Amino acid sequence: MTSFGTWINTMLFGRKVGSDEFGNRYYTKARGSLYGRERRWVIYNGRVEASKIPSEWHAWLHQTVDAPLSEAAAQPKEWQLGHIPNLTGTRGAYVPEGSDLATGLETPRRGVEAWRP
Repeated sequence: MTSFGTWINTMLFGRKVGSDEFGNRYYTKARGSLYGRERRWVIYNGRVEASKIPSEWHAWLHQTVDAPLSEAAAQPKEWQLGHIPNLTGTRGAYVPEGSDLATGLETPRRGVEAWRP
């Protein structure tokens, strides 16, 4: 969720550069620069999660490249997997085989008893 201040700043000073397959929108400051560097930012689609930014846009945001990759260059090769955001803390999180979470138990209970002095 974008804060009110970021939304106002984007409407007044932002120039849209593009968007990615997740619906995130990328902006740059329409005029001027800060310390000789162009200001760049992202407005997330949905929950704010930095791992939702694909590598080509990450490079642009951090000023590794001057322009974002073209749509054709951003397409994955046939041997590459698609970008997947970090799913930790969600229902899609990785759960190893044999984990209590994989069996549906909320707390570890396998043969463990509380210690009593």
